[in-house]
Amino acid sequence: MVDAVSSSNAAAASGTGRARLAENFDTFLSLLTTQLKNQDPLAPMDSTQFTQQLVQMTGVEQQLLTNDLLEKLVANTGSGISTAVSLIGKEVRADSDQAALSGGKAEWVYKLDRAATDVKVEVLDSKGRVVQTLAPTDNTAGEHTFKWNGKTANGSSAPDGVYSLRVTAKDSGGATVPTGIIAQGIVTGVQQVDGKTVVTINGAQIPWEKITLIRQAPTSEPGGATTASNNNSATNNSDDEETSTPAAA
Repeated sequence: MVDAVSSSNAAAASGTGRARLAENFDTFLSLLTTQLKNQDPLAPMDSTQFTQQLVQMTGVEQQLLTNDLLEKLVANTGSGISTAVSLIGKEVRADSDQAALSGGKAEWVYKLDRAATDVKVEVLDSKGRVVQTLAPTDNTAGEHTFKWNGKTANGSSAPDGVYSLRVTAKDSGGATVPTGIIAQGIVTGVQQVDGKTVVTINGAQIPWEKITLIRQAPTSEPGGATTASNNNSATNNSDDEETSTPAAA
């Protein structure tokens, strides 16, 4: 892993070098112009000397540009893309409210810090518009799995894409209950987006530094059974009226 302090110092040194080069180049041009204006017409300056100086200045500038490219390369390596590739095929959890709807299926995990009496779960599209609002019936403290079938509030099917989840909760006294949302799934891809390493989880691209847990993916046993760790969470499926009901308007 690249030392962040060393990288920062290198970037600062490169920036200082560029500033000094600009100052020296301006000074060099000023001196050259003054010399040309005041040279003896009968004994003009040797153009070879200042041509060599120009070449040297250009060489330094090119070296600084090369340093910039190397810094970007080191930053990309240090940002984790080489490490994140090893996550492909692993099950991970990340602090993110995003999940992709595909084939009428999207899934999130949310947590309640303590028991609540009133919980509202809202699904938002990429423009921040609420497309579905549901009221889970299991409001105990802990983690809960929320599965959305892609149906909007008016009963139509939402198009595939990335959606966000928003959870608000209150206790019996009307006080706000702290909540959190977790993206959980298998990593299917890793890429660089705007210079940052992102991993694809449940079809959504999530910065890899938001990952909080990595574990082996569930394995299928003979007969189709799946073995996986259990977080003892309840399932709030919008297909099941016993666990999730439409929220009051």
